[in-house]
Amino acid sequence: MNTPLRTALLKLVSAEGGSLSASALTPSQQGALDAFSQRTGAVQQQRSGRGRVFRMVHPGVIEHHLVELAPLTGTEPDETLPVRAANIGRTRSSKGGGHGHDQYYLLLKARGQPVWQHDHGQTLDLNLQTQAQGAAALAISPSAGAIWRTNSPIWLIENQALFDRFDWLPGTGAITLAWYSGHLRNRLLDWLSHQHSSDITLFPDYDGVGLHNYLRLKQRLGSRARFWLMPDWQQKLQRFGSNRLWQDTQKDFRAAMRGLEGTLGEEPELRHLIEKMQVSGFALEQEAIWL
Repeated sequence: MNTPLRTALLKLVSAEGGSLSASALTPSQQGALDAFSQRTGAVQQQRSGRGRVFRMVHPGVIEHHLVELAPLTGTEPDETLPVRAANIGRTRSSKGGGHGHDQYYLLLKARGQPVWQHDHGQTLDLNLQTQAQGAAALAISPSAGAIWRTNSPIWLIENQALFDRFDWLPGTGAITLAWYSGHLRNRLLDWLSHQHSSDITLFPDYDGVGLHNYLRLKQRLGSRARFWLMPDWQQKLQRFGSNRLWQDTQKDFRAAMRGLEGTLGEEPELRHLIEKMQVSGFALEQEAIWL
């Protein structure tokens, strides 16, 4: 899908008199339109003062190429279509434009009997579903006015091994374990911000991605967000830490440091972890908790 050419042609077709100043296009769009002009002759270039303009010569040829680039050009897809299906129609790619799915599915497990209740009055026996099925799933939709909520603690973990078993969890109280993958989705953060729980704990990998996820959680939840440090984390970091993981997540680490700078004074243990990571050049994965 030649996005610069499609965008340039759409701008040209919409321009008054079929003439468009080159300054209205990005460099990549100008280059794509230059190549299209030389290849088809459907567009001509003319000097205009210190600049230049593109002018339509054969509108039919341009329309034909727009249809090839985007089959639904000139029509609007059914608004009930999934976003990614509509994108295929517009750009021949599911990732053209906004390509998030309408719903996000969150996997949950219960230790003990955390209470979940829907705004419409239903209750969810998460413990029963965990025992019967191994886990439960909630569909989180941005358009849903009513949601499932809990007052019980929620723990967020990013690797399946820790979702599969509970023997690493501290304490004995009722909690909900939620499994995300990689980066915390904005939709999940929105949902968490509407939870009644005053205790939402993130236990990520101790690397740039994990710290950046905590920054984003902290920005949304404030003091309700907690970063959990496993027992003996200093010895584990030194013995089992990875320099490769540290190097690979430096971009996220630097972004996290800029955002957390003003709050680390209130979290001395987290500051200590960050300092040890910087001195050692190591990052540590969650699964080290069993070592």
